[in-house]
Amino acid sequence: MTHGMRTDTYPPYLDGGGRGDWRDTASRYALLPLRVFLGVTFIYAGLDKLTDSAFMKDGGAGSIGDTMRSVRDSSAIPALVDLALKNPVGFGYAIAFGELAVGIGVLVGLLTRLAALGGALISLSLWLTVSWSAEPYYYGNDLPYLMAWLPFVLAGAPVLSLDAVLRKRRRERAGGLA
Repeated sequence: MTHGMRTDTYPPYLDGGGRGDWRDTASRYALLPLRVFLGVTFIYAGLDKLTDSAFMKDGGAGSIGDTMRSVRDSSAIPALVDLALKNPVGFGYAIAFGELAVGIGVLVGLLTRLAALGGALISLSLWLTVSWSAEPYYYGNDLPYLMAWLPFVLAGAPVLSLDAVLRKRRRERAGGLA
């Protein structure tokens, strides 16, 4: 019987404790470029929407309202577009602030799994509405973004993140109590 074996700890290369070879280091930081790209991209997308005078309007060229009306009949879920069209400006602000929150959360690695889930849901909703009619399907950019979020939903941000700092502090406190 092995009562003393813990299975809830990270391997040394994820804890920052061990000194492995270059493959361990590469594995440890493999998702960091994708995390930075997604974080910066979603921050930029949110700020772009908030600062575009044409976007946050019910109608007119480049407006969220006209965009939603133009994709309504070709979307996978027209009812989702209809829901957004009840208040297109409010929906535009919700998407913009959602993108900002997701981007900041993932970039700094705070509540990364939750932020990535938000990013995946934004990308899924945009794929099912705006990008759905892209032919062939891989021309639409929202499906690759959806897939890019999944590793962070599953793994979080184990290195160079506020989540890692908080996890380390919790472990140190728990070790001090024993």
